[in-house]
Amino acid sequence: MTEILSLRALNRATLARQMLLARETVPVAGAVERLGGLQAQEPKPPFLGLWSRLEGFHARDLHAALHDRSVVRATSLRGTLHLMSARDYAALRTTLQPMLDGALKVLGDRAAGLDRPAVLEAARRHLADGPRTFNEIRALLQEDFPEVNDRALGYAVRMWLPLTMVPTDDRWGFPRTASFTLADTWLDTPISDVPNDEALVLRYLAAFGPATAADAQTWSGLAACGAALERLRPKLRTFQDERGRELFDLPEAPRPDEDMPVPARFLPEFDNLVLAHADRRRIIADAYRPLLTTKNLRVRAVFLWDGFAAGLWELERKRKTATLWLRPFEPLTRAAVTALTSEGESLLRFAEPDATDQQIEVAAPAEG
Repeated sequence: MTEILSLRALNRATLARQMLLARETVPVAGAVERLGGLQAQEPKPPFLGLWSRLEGFHARDLHAALHDRSVVRATSLRGTLHLMSARDYAALRTTLQPMLDGALKVLGDRAAGLDRPAVLEAARRHLADGPRTFNEIRALLQEDFPEVNDRALGYAVRMWLPLTMVPTDDRWGFPRTASFTLADTWLDTPISDVPNDEALVLRYLAAFGPATAADAQTWSGLAACGAALERLRPKLRTFQDERGRELFDLPEAPRPDEDMPVPARFLPEFDNLVLAHADRRRIIADAYRPLLTTKNLRVRAVFLWDGFAAGLWELERKRKTATLWLRPFEPLTRAAVTALTSEGESLLRFAEPDATDQQIEVAAPAEG
């Protein structure tokens, strides 16, 4: 008889893999691999995400990993910018290409005239001279292809060509307008040209399982995840959730007791924990999910209490005063406020170390 995993059991299993049951001592590149990558649409959130998960983490640790090239910031999962380990990026970038190709549908008529081989050859030629911003790349490509929409040219290069962003000494690792370079040049290693759906799915389960095929597809953007799971079935364990859906998992992956205590935790904007499943109830209740995303598709920062998203948070800086605002979905217990305040004070010390006054404020429950 197939074992049924409760929502709380799925919650604890996922938090264990995401290093949110307790901070762990893991090198940054290894942590990024275990987490299945960190969404990095903006440069700051991954620093906060690693701070919430790693014991003794300092911003300089991620800076070092970016500069020694063991971690890269590049277009990958769901066609968005992510931090990935250099090893995972080189091994899995080609696996993601069908999804990246599909992303070009958003161009519509603007894609008229795009000649893939010619555009790729031109982009490689321009980048062979060194890193360039996308404003520079688009301008050069427009000279090569004057009849093609410049935005379409730039977007196609982002999706078709393996590129990495070049880190700087900026506080959060990258300037507002960062430069890109050829990934194989930056990493001094070829990008594998062999798709490996199975390796990608195994990476997903290690970071976010137990999960359904639909969950894996939501995380990666790849329709091939279901077929890969079927091929891997003999090597995996299967469960059911409370709605009768089949869940796949690695045999030896952690599945803690559903009553295991979970500390208060703060997740940054765009954190994959709230994005990596089709059914996200293991982290955030359906009733609160609409509050998670803004009208312009920003994914808000959430705090966890008892392992589940219990509200939103944001940092406000006015001169030398840094304020952490908690906006709970429902009224918080005294114990929750105490624990969140303690963790929030540590977060403020990390995120705003030069503030002379640091405050925690609890707002009224959030509304849609």
